[in-house]
Parts: sequence; structure tokens; C-alpha cells
Amino acid sequence: MRTTRRDLYAASAAVLLFAAALLVGRHIEDAEGSLRLRWPPLYAYWLPHVGPGTPAALAFAVLTVAYGPVLARRLRWRRLLLAGWAGSSAWLWSLALVDGWQRGVAERLTTKYEYLQAVGGVDDVGAALRTFTDRIPYGPDNWPAHVAGHPPGALLTFVGLDRIGLGGGAWAAAWCVTAASTAAVAVLVTLRALCGEETARRAAPFTVLAPAAVWQAVSADGWFTGVTAWAVALLALAATGRTRSPRAAALGAGLLLGGACYLSYGLLLMAPVCLGVLAAARTLRPVPYVLLGMVPWVATFTAAGFWWPEGYSVLVGRYYEGAAGVRPYGYFVWANLAANVAVVGVATAAALRHAGVALPGAVRGLRREPARGDAALALLVAGAVCAVLAADLSGMSKAETERIWLPFTLWLIPAAALLPERGSRYWLTAQAVGALAINHLLVTGW
Repeated sequence: MRTTRRDLYAASAAVLLFAAALLVGRHIEDAEGSLRLRWPPLYAYWLPHVGPGTPAALAFAVLTVAYGPVLARRLRWRRLLLAGWAGSSAWLWSLALVDGWQRGVAERLTTKYEYLQAVGGVDDVGAALRTFTDRIPYGPDNWPAHVAGHPPGALLTFVGLDRIGLGGGAWAAAWCVTAASTAAVAVLVTLRALCGEETARRAAPFTVLAPAAVWQAVSADGWFTGVTAWAVALLALAATGRTRSPRAAALGAGLLLGGACYLSYGLLLMAPVCLGVLAAARTLRPVPYVLLGMVPWVATFTAAGFWWPEGYSVLVGRYYEGAAGVRPYGYFVWANLAANVAVVGVATAAALRHAGVALPGAVRGLRREPARGDAALALLVAGAVCAVLAADLSGMSKAETERIWLPFTLWLIPAAALLPERGSRYWLTAQAVGALAINHLLVTGW
């Protein structure tokens, strides 16, 4: 009973943080207009609505709450992974379709800020890479906001889809949803390798029914999340030896991490999550192979004319010439965290308390042997917390962190496995209600 009461206190504190960010944000925006948000702390606007995805989303949420924990315990492991992928896909698609096919899917990646605006202008990939940094600053021939805000790998993803006949917003959205849906499987693979199968099974329903799906669906950050999730999964398999070829797994993790760094500059901050994996496994053996796997990306992009540090340096200048130049750091440094309460849900907020309690013992235990169970999960979650805090304090995250931080916040959600099992359905219900409320009361955008 005491544990339940403390969990409710932690969840309530998270809700109050979100409410404070909303009230303070509305006051600042009304008085100064400096937040550039219509419904702070989220990049969204108020518009209660339903859509074709509403019945499916409601039905899926009810079924997952009712049967998810039972199926997670009883299904054979491979079937559980398949069910996790199918469930995540259903949740993502149904939430996206709440806004309708056009607004929720086909047009989401085609706005003036998005990558698809620039795809038609890339006739020569080599020339685009050589001049990529030159077109980041504001000017008559500058890239759209999201293209300029990322390394060229993000744009080249959609250029590649277009070149193979999968052009347009619908195919781009399908690509992002598919990649994002596999992240749930990657999380389960990671948890089984690091923490044990029982922990992975407890986390499975929460991983599938995550409120983060509101932003993972048809956002390019959903694609980034899928890439980094599998990088972490391969690293976990390599570090724990839960694969026939640990070196190949580590090399694969490096290839994915290297590619991720050319999808988004911020994904360099996946390093703390990876360190959490290595700490839990109590080994550094995979590191040389991970670094080796990253080399081809650095060599290829550099030889093609794009130098990552220069691109980032120029981006910082453009960033502060835009909305970030007026958005107050003092508000967003805590409101960013409040915004992500909506992403991870109140169950995760309560579970982070358990992770914090378990962390000191997990660290002390590493003197003797690799961590397992709750201790390993606490270390993994601690890595994700460090990534979020680094992104937050950097000043390069002012608003829209509900989607930008998805690759990091994904690894906070499995902390729900630390909650008492007897209350899992209540916490799952809270997660579903939060996601459905946000998706039906607000229209999210970026």
C-alpha cells in the first residue's frame, strides 16, 4: 500500500509539472509571444475531434489493457515479439488515422518545413552533399527547416524512397510508421538480453501501448527511433553474448549508430544509453567493433563533401536566428521535461521512482558481476535519463522535444516493468487514456 501511494505521488507530481508548464506557458505566450507555441508546452493546437482511426484506437487500447499482460506472460518468445510488432503497428496506425488519412498521414511530411519539400530539387546527390552546408543558413536558396536542421542522411532517406518509386507523403509516412513500430521489438530484445526474459515480458504491454506513438506515427523521428533502437538491441546482444556472433552484432550496432548520426545531430546523445547497456553488461568488449562500424559513414559523407562538425556549427547559427533566438531558455529547460510527461505517460513517471531507488544498489553490484533484472533495467533507464538531461541543458532543445527526444524517451518507458504487477492494468489504462486524450483533443504538428 505504501509503494502504491508513493507511485501515485510520483505520477501526480508529473501531472502537476505538465499543468504548470501549460499555465505558465500560456501566460508567457499571451504576454510576450516568445514561445511560438499555440498550446505550450506541446507543439500543437486545441481542436477536439474524432476520425476514422478512433474506433480502432479505442478497441486496441481496451484489448491491450484486458489481455496484454496475460499474453505477455504466456506467449512463446518469438510469438511475443511478433505480437509486439503487430500491436505497435496497430496502435501507431490507428492513432495517426484519428486525424484522417490526408492530415494524419499523407500530408504530414509534405508541409513547407518537411523533407519532401526538398526531394524534387535533389537531381544530383553528389552536388547536394557538396553544397549541403552552404544551404543551411537563411537565404534565397536555403533548405526547408527540417532539412537544414539535420545532416543530409535524413533528406537522402526520402530521396531514396522517391528514386525507387515510393515518392510522396503516404509512402514516406508508411516508411516512418513501419520503422517506429519495430522499435517495440528492439526494446524487448534488449531487455531480454540485459535484464532477463521475465523483465522483458513485464515491460511488453507498456512498450506497445506507449503514448509516444502519438508522435512516432508519421514523424521522421519515428524512423530515427527505429534505427537507434535496433542499434541498442544489437549492442546489448553483443555485450551479453546472447548471440552466436557478438562481434558481428557489435559491428551492426556501429553501422546503425553511425548512420543515425547522419540522420540527426542530436543522436550523438545516444552515447549515454549505450553506456547504460555496457555498464549493465559490465564490459567494453564491443566498443572497438562499434567504432569500426561507424567509420564507413564518416568516411563516405566526408569524402562526398559533407563535414559533420561544420554542418552542426552552421546549424547552431541558423537555430538561434530563428524561433530559438526568442524562445526563453529559462522556461523550456523545465517545460521540455513537462512536455515529455505526455510522451512517456504517468506510468513511466511512477516507474522512474523505482528505477531511482534501484540504481545505487545496481551500481554497487557492478563491482562483483554484471547486472541482471531490475538492476540492469535501472542502469539502462539511467542512461536514457542522462541523454534527456544532456539534450535539455544543451539549449538546442527548445520546444518540439515531444518528437525530437523520441529515440531517448523510448528507453524510459520500459521502466514500467518495475511497477508492482498487481496494478499493471490500472497503469496501462492510464497510459492509454493519456494517449487517446492528447490525440483527440489536440492536433499535433511540427
